[in-house]
Amino acid sequence: MTQAALTHPPSAAPAVPAPERRGPLRLAAARSDWLGPIAVALFAGLLRFWNLGYPNAFVFDETYYPKDAWSLLKQGYEGTWPEHANEQILAVPQQIPLTPAPEFIAHPPLGKWVISLGEWGFGLHPFGWRFMTALLGTVTVLMLARIGRRLFGSTLIGCTAALLMAVDGLQLVMSRVGLLDGVQMFFVLAAFGALLIDRDHARARLAAVLPDRGGDTVRLGWRPWRIAAGACLGAAAGVKWNGVMVLAAFGVLTVLWDHSGRRWAGARRPWRSMLRRDAPPAFLATVGTAFVVYLGGWASWLSTGGGSGATGGGFDRHWADDRAGLSPDSFLGVPLPRFPMGWVPAPLRSLWHYHSQMYDFNTGLSSPHTYQSNPFSWLVQGRPVSMYWEQVPAGQRGCTASGGCAAQILGLGTPLLWWTACFALVYLLWRWAFRRDWRSGAVLCAVAGIYLPWFQYQERTVFSFYMVVLVPFLCLAVAQMLGAMLGPEGCPPERRRIGAAGAGLVVLAIMACFAFFYPLYTAEVIPMSSWQDRMWFTSWI
Repeated sequence: MTQAALTHPPSAAPAVPAPERRGPLRLAAARSDWLGPIAVALFAGLLRFWNLGYPNAFVFDETYYPKDAWSLLKQGYEGTWPEHANEQILAVPQQIPLTPAPEFIAHPPLGKWVISLGEWGFGLHPFGWRFMTALLGTVTVLMLARIGRRLFGSTLIGCTAALLMAVDGLQLVMSRVGLLDGVQMFFVLAAFGALLIDRDHARARLAAVLPDRGGDTVRLGWRPWRIAAGACLGAAAGVKWNGVMVLAAFGVLTVLWDHSGRRWAGARRPWRSMLRRDAPPAFLATVGTAFVVYLGGWASWLSTGGGSGATGGGFDRHWADDRAGLSPDSFLGVPLPRFPMGWVPAPLRSLWHYHSQMYDFNTGLSSPHTYQSNPFSWLVQGRPVSMYWEQVPAGQRGCTASGGCAAQILGLGTPLLWWTACFALVYLLWRWAFRRDWRSGAVLCAVAGIYLPWFQYQERTVFSFYMVVLVPFLCLAVAQMLGAMLGPEGCPPERRRIGAAGAGLVVLAIMACFAFFYPLYTAEVIPMSSWQDRMWFTSWI
């Protein structure tokens, strides 16, 4: 039975043959489903690429990653830079004082390889090292619109989520600086979207065999979108290690989706069927693929084996060359028996040793920083990070204020959006707990995998801008809550009008809030009095 037969009684069926009637309509609908997302993405791209090379400076941790990216591009591993390298790189004529001596780096190389693509095209200049983060920040907005449409079955809600992210200050800032977190955000959201597509395809296959077989015996076969999700999650971990936590959360999510799919298909023992038929291939597709992609991110480090001593490739690349090798004596604090590991190739043993050093550094970093903050304050934007600050005297750079001017880049999420998201997350918890809404559960799972692991590092030096990875899911939560404000299908027109007005006012208020803080996201020169007006809390200074 066709979908038209289910929605129209036979007497109402039109005389025009279905293929001739539905073909153009489907094409028009498909175009409209893309026009909105593309329009929002173009708007986001304009905000992200406009004057991208300004300020002509190394912004916050740009003092590390763009130079590491250039080193990877030129010699395949992160080399050492002299003390005044930043000034030489920004000087005219430019000097690039890269040395071949390897440098210890605390993060995997994949995110810096992504940044290096912009430097390959535009050189070691601010526009070059910010190009890829701006591009990925724009594409992420497009992806979010399509993901929201698939998740909620509404192009309007999907475009609303994308528009909210387009005007989020933190996402804008992290799309306009050459840091790693915006790159990781792209891969995490892409993985979420791939798992959504896989879920829909799996349900379609189950539905195709429902008349003949129950959910216990169906084999779902090849699931390329789950492999794609594993690749994206491996890439996310290859940018920063906290991607592993997202991999674990999304792994649990896809297992729960498989179980619910089996139950929906009539399986008498859905857990048993899922564990037998879905769990093993799911593990290989996600964890196995993620491991291969993560290891692939180290390919250049592993291949820089020529020479010896300080110039023989990446940091500690030859650490295991003259060592017989023993297995670790402990793992995560648990004592282990030791046995010879000489059969493992020396480069892989060197890589393991390098990882142990990275782990010690990342978990033990506790040096005080002016803009560090506790994860408890991140959702309410308690302590944003000032990434760039310049005080401009009156009469310079267009400053006409007698009290002087300021130019700042502040990693502050659009306050009204984030505060609304706090209420939206509570609403999603209610929907998931009492209405068994799988869509709310999916968004909450992503939030938990990204946000909650940071609470175990109460002594570590951490910053609120890490939460840029969370922004797409906060926007989905707000868009879902705004969609609920519109009212369900079939409700009275007056109810829909009031709901639409309320939801529209929320979106307009968030956009106005973004416009008010926009100068602090782009280092626009503004009077000191205007800057002070935007410091709503002393913790923002």
